[in-house]
Amino acid sequence: MGILNITPDSFSDGSQLGKSSGDRFVVDLDKTLFKAERMIEEGALILDVGGESTRPGASPVSISEELNRVIPVLSALRSRFDICLSVDTSTPEVMQAAIAEGAEIVNDVRALTHPNALSLIAKSNVAVSLMHMHGQPRTMQQTYTYDDVVAEVSQYLRERVAACTSSGISLQRLIVDPGFGFGKSVTHNYQLLKNLHSIAALELPVMVGLSRKSMIAGATNKPVGDRLAGSVAATSYALLGGANIIRTHDVAATIDAIRVHSVFSNA
Repeated sequence: MGILNITPDSFSDGSQLGKSSGDRFVVDLDKTLFKAERMIEEGALILDVGGESTRPGASPVSISEELNRVIPVLSALRSRFDICLSVDTSTPEVMQAAIAEGAEIVNDVRALTHPNALSLIAKSNVAVSLMHMHGQPRTMQQTYTYDDVVAEVSQYLRERVAACTSSGISLQRLIVDPGFGFGKSVTHNYQLLKNLHSIAALELPVMVGLSRKSMIAGATNKPVGDRLAGSVAATSYALLGGANIIRTHDVAATIDAIRVHSVFSNA
C-alpha cells in the first residue's frame, strides 16, 4: 500500500504534493499523479489517499477541507489507473464521498468509532481497516499507559471487530492494524512488532504502517529522511509475524523485502 498524503503537515512527506497558493494548502494534481504512477510502477497494489494528518500533535481539519483535498485526487486516480484505492479517513462524510469516487478500502485510524461510521460502512460493500490508537493525534504521544500492550491492543481490535459484525459488516471485509506509533512508546511498538502473531491470531488480514516512524528513529537515531533501511528491517519482522498489507512511503524497497520474505518462506 503506497501512501499519498494530501496534507501540508504529515510527519514525513507533508506538503510534497501541494503547490503555493498564499498561506493555503492546495493539492497539486500533477505531482500527485506522477507520484502515484511511480508507486504503481514500483509494485504498489493499493494507493492510500489521506487528507488529514494523524502525526503526533496534529490538529484536525474541517470536513470541507478534507473533502477538497481527497476527492479530486481519488477521481483523478480512478480515471487514470486500474488500481485498488483506499481512503485514509475517520470522517463519515469523507468516507461516503470517497466510496462514491471508487475507493474500495476505508482506512480508519479510529476504527469506525465516529458516530455514523459503522452504519455508513455497513450499507456499503467496501473493506475497512480498523486501527488501534490510544487517545487522539493531538495528544496521543503525551500520555499512554498499558499493563500489557499486546493483550490490550488485541482486545481492542477484537471488540471493534465485534462491533462491526454486529452492525452487519462481514468478517470478509475487515482488516486489523495494531497502530504502530499511535499512542505508544518505542518499547510498546517493538513489543507489538515482536508479538505481531497475537494480532494475526484474530484470523483477519493484518495491515502495518512502520514506514519512517519514530520507532525506527528509536532504534537508529536517524532523521525521517534516513529511515529507509530501518523501515525495511522492521517490515521484514512484520512479515514474519503475519502482516499481510504493508503501508509504506517507499514502495520499491518494501517490495524487495516482500519478495525476499516470499522466497524465504517457500524455501
